[in-house]
Amino acid sequence: MGSGLENAALVVLLRRGRRSPQAYAELVEEAGSALAVLEREDLKQTLFDPDPDLDGTATEIEAWEARGIDLVSVLDRRYPENLLAVHDRPPLLFITGALAPADARSVAVIGSREASTAGMRAATEIAEHLVEHGYTVTSGLAVGIDTAGHRAALEREGRTVAVIGTGVLRSYPPQNAELQRQIATRCAVVSQFWPEAPPTRRSFPMRNGVMSGMSLGTVIVEASQTSGARVQARLALAQGRPVFLLDALLEQRWAQELSTRAGTHVVNAPAEITATVERLTAAGPLSG
Repeated sequence: MGSGLENAALVVLLRRGRRSPQAYAELVEEAGSALAVLEREDLKQTLFDPDPDLDGTATEIEAWEARGIDLVSVLDRRYPENLLAVHDRPPLLFITGALAPADARSVAVIGSREASTAGMRAATEIAEHLVEHGYTVTSGLAVGIDTAGHRAALEREGRTVAVIGTGVLRSYPPQNAELQRQIATRCAVVSQFWPEAPPTRRSFPMRNGVMSGMSLGTVIVEASQTSGARVQARLALAQGRPVFLLDALLEQRWAQELSTRAGTHVVNAPAEITATVERLTAAGPLSG
């Protein structure tokens, strides 16, 4: 685990640096130290701008940790190994609960917030099948398909990880606050955003990239033309991760077009998902 000052240096870089988070992820990995990168970076905006307050930032991190928030950087051995392999990985994750080594065998189950009865049933069956075969169910804690996947995994005493588009001290949507608490108590809730960060239009597509990066594949159960699930499908394919479409989706033009892209698999049953993932990962970990 990185030291308190290492995490403090990374927080300072992300708050005051002029580079993108992805750029800092690469620089910190190359240097093997956030402190080393901070020493090289000129973060002073004006002549009157004080030097970075590492001790103050470390105290702030201690306050987060006192509230049950764990900071995991790209240098931390606990950083999700699947996510570490993709080019757009965030340099820092905020986690309530705890990730487990078994979560490397995860599959994202996502879809529409305004899900049909058939879609909810399909999401439940897929999540149950994944748990029964030793997979973690990853999803985004939204209402509809996401909720069905999370609940099915918990009810089967399996692992489920919620990757959220707000800070971990927020609950969005509010009606899933109790579900978020249950997942944090039994499994893990993961965010790349500052703990108090509110939801924004930009944060949810960014969340989708982390979710797909943490997973061995993404299953789209039900989605419309404007669904965020389509964003995750695009990001997953760019990361070299397979996308699974339920065959009922092929009634929609976007799904027809997506089904023709390399890496997309149309499936009729949950067993087809696990069989394909097993085949694709047989030679070793998927890479981005």
